[in-house]
Amino acid sequence: MARKDRNTDESYAEDVFDNPPQGPVGVHRGNRSVAARLVPFLIVIVVAAVAGLTVWAVMSGEGAKVMPWKSAATSSQTAPASKSAKSSKSSKSSASESPSASASQSASVSASESESASASPSDSQSPSASPSQSQTPAAAANLTTQVRVVNGTKKTGYAATRASVLQKAGYTNVVAANPSGSLPAGSVVWYQNEADVATAQDVAAKLGISNVRQVSNLSAPVVVVLMN
Repeated sequence: MARKDRNTDESYAEDVFDNPPQGPVGVHRGNRSVAARLVPFLIVIVVAAVAGLTVWAVMSGEGAKVMPWKSAATSSQTAPASKSAKSSKSSKSSASESPSASASQSASVSASESESASASPSDSQSPSASPSQSQTPAAAANLTTQVRVVNGTKKTGYAATRASVLQKAGYTNVVAANPSGSLPAGSVVWYQNEADVATAQDVAAKLGISNVRQVSNLSAPVVVVLMN
């Protein structure tokens, strides 16, 4: 076989591809500037800021100040103001009516006072008459109660002398005696039962003794111990 000649670059005719233009062509591009690379990031930041402000304005209610529906909010606020104005007018009217009401009340009070004043003379007489009827007489001394007069002094016949004072006062059962047990520090009138309180107090008054006490197991209903 005859050997074929190899194809070389010189065997082809020159065309437009053998003289390419100067500089990068196709995907082989040069480096971009800093401003061109930062623009996308700036756009993203601005969009995010605008979105955040919009959400904040809606959630906080601040957006109503710049939004078209601000007029609706102001109209809703005017309604309570009109209600407050009506309430103030009603309070003023009630205040204007209050003097007449107070005048009528004062008139009724004066009328009631005049009625009470007219009725007071008859009422003032009833208390003066009622105490005399409601008061019960104090318990009187029983002059028949046995009274024992004990001489605790060294004066002979002193018990009999003081017993005679009681006898002259109307007591019919008075006995003079000498002491048989312990003696008190001062003159005293002893009584045994509550029924003898008035008698013991009367005996103490007749003999000038201020000490009156209740004691059990006495030899007589009323016992007088003379110590001075």
